[in-house]
Amino acid sequence: MKQEVTKRLLVKKQDDTLADYSCSVIATLRIFATKWKPCIICYLTEGPLRYNQLYRIIPNISRKVLSQHLSELERDNVIIRTQYDPKKQHVEYTLSETGQSLLPLLTQIQNWGLNNLTGVLSIEEMLHIQR
Repeated sequence: MKQEVTKRLLVKKQDDTLADYSCSVIATLRIFATKWKPCIICYLTEGPLRYNQLYRIIPNISRKVLSQHLSELERDNVIIRTQYDPKKQHVEYTLSETGQSLLPLLTQIQNWGLNNLTGVLSIEEMLHIQR
């Protein structure tokens, strides 16, 4: 018995950017919903920090991931990168107005977690443990 080979129909790929960004919730979550971006945002609420300061206080983050996330947050206008001296690579990161506008949302997510999950800490508790 001879097996009949069927041809697959070509399926036109959708434009991912249009599909992803048409929903405001998905577009918003793409900005900060990763493992480390909320941590970066929360630490920057206390004031400007340099790269190495962020690297030291965020547990278990690699330098590569920190650099990627800082670049993405800067691209999305969530943080501001200020370079003071190019020779010494003195750079500070601060929250922009857009970044500060995310804080009430992070607080609501925190409150949901505190009310519905066990063994979790608040943002303030995490900040004080790490410092």
